[in-house]
Amino acid sequence: MEVEAGRRDASALDPELLQLPELAPGALRENSSIADALYAQWLVLPETSKLVKSLIEEAKTSGPLNVAGSSASTNAASSSSLPSMFPAGSAPPLSPRSTAGSPRVMRRGSGAGPSTLGSPLKLVSEPVREVIPQFYFKKGRPPPKDLKEQCLSRLDHLFFAGEGLQIQEFRPVIKDICKLPSFLSGVLFKKIDAACSGTVTRDAFIEYWINDNKITMDTPSQIFEILRKPGYSYLTQEDFKPVLKELLATHPGLEFLQGTPEFQERYAETVIYRIFYSINRCGNGHLTLRELKRGNLVAAMQQLDEEEDINKVLRYFSYEHFYVIYCKFWELDTDHDFLIDKENLIRYGNHSLTYRIVDRVFSQVPRKFTSITEGKMGYEDFVYFILSEEDKSSEPSLEYWFKCIDLDGNGILTTNEMQFFYEEQLHRMECMAQEPVLFEDILCQMIDMIGPENETYFTLRDLKRCKLSGNIFNILFNLNKFMAFETRDPFLIRQERENPTLTEWDRFAHREYIRLSMEEDGEDASNGSGDVWDESLEAPF
Repeated sequence: MEVEAGRRDASALDPELLQLPELAPGALRENSSIADALYAQWLVLPETSKLVKSLIEEAKTSGPLNVAGSSASTNAASSSSLPSMFPAGSAPPLSPRSTAGSPRVMRRGSGAGPSTLGSPLKLVSEPVREVIPQFYFKKGRPPPKDLKEQCLSRLDHLFFAGEGLQIQEFRPVIKDICKLPSFLSGVLFKKIDAACSGTVTRDAFIEYWINDNKITMDTPSQIFEILRKPGYSYLTQEDFKPVLKELLATHPGLEFLQGTPEFQERYAETVIYRIFYSINRCGNGHLTLRELKRGNLVAAMQQLDEEEDINKVLRYFSYEHFYVIYCKFWELDTDHDFLIDKENLIRYGNHSLTYRIVDRVFSQVPRKFTSITEGKMGYEDFVYFILSEEDKSSEPSLEYWFKCIDLDGNGILTTNEMQFFYEEQLHRMECMAQEPVLFEDILCQMIDMIGPENETYFTLRDLKRCKLSGNIFNILFNLNKFMAFETRDPFLIRQERENPTLTEWDRFAHREYIRLSMEEDGEDASNGSGDVWDESLEAPF
């Protein structure tokens, strides 16, 4: 009787009375009996029976489920797995994530654990942090353990019983341990022996070479660090002087200069000038590490340390090259004051240069003179001039002469500028009764030779792209070389093909050295003197 009465009461129960106030999460789990009673009452409702039957029929027909029924509280519908109580078509789309796992419901600090319900969304795993090894070291990369142990083992054979080495004993260290040219030993010795004690100990060398990571640097960086003064980020000409001094004292190819210290000094200066001419492209006298790496000085120094015949080291150190440069300067310096003026320079190369180009050189447009005497060129200035004049295929030479022809300094060589310099060439050809070549014809030839991007002018970039661009300057201001280019001596062409590695400067220096040597031999035959410097090359010291 009580069950039937309950069923009648349940059938008469208004569904709206089932609406519950918002409960805190977990309240129903703590009072499961209430939830079970409410669920039993809901099942016996007439609307529930109809709903279940309609769902079964729709499932049999495989049609979409269309849930209808009395509305329920939004919070109750979202917190249970029961079908929505909204009328059909009026319910908003459900979130793809379960409410139980929603961060809006799960308040932080409530003590509730993570939801056990699986999310229909694919979980995105956190990216794995990749550990990038250190690739920049301010003081250089630390040496590997095996390299360090190998170096320490070799040091034990050079430093006996912990005793230090003096400067004359230090050469094997820089050769065997540092793998650097031996004539750098004196500079490195003094670099380590900062207190000038006269001795370098094993610990001091380890501190400088190994602990300071010099051992892992590349060769140009090692040489740069050895030569540069503390606090400087570049090398100057002064930094190379102790290197040349040791080279003159130790190299077998320079032993014959031991009795002429004045020419030792001139040789050292010439080598340094040649180095800065070729490598210091900024022309500011500050040789940077980047310039040192881009140049070929390190390779020349390594070759010099292995080659006894110094004249085979054509880059920078050849004594024959120095001999030619110095003799050429001494021939022009008629009053032997170690300075050259315009009238002296106009005689260069059997008067091959025009007055206009000599004026531009002395206007110091291509390079400011180091001479303090106004209107005169010093020895260093002449070295830059002769290297540029005799090898116009090199980039320093192209830049030197480009500045001379560029009258307005706007970075391009116009037709008018080139014609200005060629006018004197044309006049000289007429005076020598040679058939003149009109500028219009020669201009077409130059354009075909260079192939500029714009045929109305030449840029420095145009000239650097062409191997024959040096002939442009010969056409404009060097008559002898212009005529030689026009005649195309087959012997010289064949000679160039046989030795493609030689530069124009190498060929010129070789020819001039032979000529000067023959002249000296003739003088020796007349006066019986065996000293090549006694008469014609007596220096003002």
